[in-house]
Amino acid sequence: MPTFDQIDLNTLSIFDAVAETGGFTAAADKLDIAKAKVSLQIARLEQQLGTSLFTRTTRQVSLTDAGRQLHEQCQPYLAGLREALHQLGNPETELHGVLRVSASVNHASQSVAPALAQFALLHPGLRIDLRTNDRITDLIADGIDLSFRMGWLRDSSQRAIKLGEFEQWLLASPAYLKKRGRPQHPSELREHEWIALSLLPAPLTWKLTGPDQQICQVHTKSRIQVDAPSSLLALLQQGLGISVMEQMSALPAIKAGKLERLLPEWSLAQGGIYAVLPPGRHMPAKVRAFIDFYRKYLQ
Repeated sequence: MPTFDQIDLNTLSIFDAVAETGGFTAAADKLDIAKAKVSLQIARLEQQLGTSLFTRTTRQVSLTDAGRQLHEQCQPYLAGLREALHQLGNPETELHGVLRVSASVNHASQSVAPALAQFALLHPGLRIDLRTNDRITDLIADGIDLSFRMGWLRDSSQRAIKLGEFEQWLLASPAYLKKRGRPQHPSELREHEWIALSLLPAPLTWKLTGPDQQICQVHTKSRIQVDAPSSLLALLQQGLGISVMEQMSALPAIKAGKLERLLPEWSLAQGGIYAVLPPGRHMPAKVRAFIDFYRKYLQ
């Protein structure tokens, strides 16, 4: 197996062009080189790696499993290298290309989307692709440049930048509290209906800290669970029980009188707001610029 410095980066660039265009002729046209050179470089790369990267037929060229794996790993680095060279040679150049951002549905609607709207106005040469999903996405497989996550990162190996923190609040609707009464101590939560958010690792176990640093751990019971914060918010407002939400999602409903915060003198663990990046050392200028912009937006 050859070492990295034995493989020509130009060859990897040719490989990337064939993978992206789906053909040797199209890749040659894109790179403005002879088709014979494309074929020769791909054959040499396959010989060096000891595996086939493309399946060739008279009609099309498609990636093998090994080729797909190589492309997924190399493409972000090649794209980052091209952008770094472009920015270095044109430091005053407007941001360009596509910025693909992922965030949960609630977080996107509350702050990421408004921030992206302002950012897009500042950089008209940049295209924005915002993808919302309440479940964790595969940044490499989905081609995501930047993902925003709230809570606690389970994988310590992730490239993540902490942008801020948020509080978790106990919530219920006025109708529910009129019917079931307002809990005066965390231990009373055991007797109430609970709406569980199944995305959490322990949606029915909560540890609260009192004003005198007293700790109270509560195991709640639930007959209703949801898999998205937006659904949790809707059910809370319908008066189906008590639950916990982060402050940014809860505040509009509280101001509108649809929810009330419970036991404000007791606090739950604070969560973090993170910018999560795909593997690799290089951070594209468009990503770095939006992280800086969003950090100030949150403040």
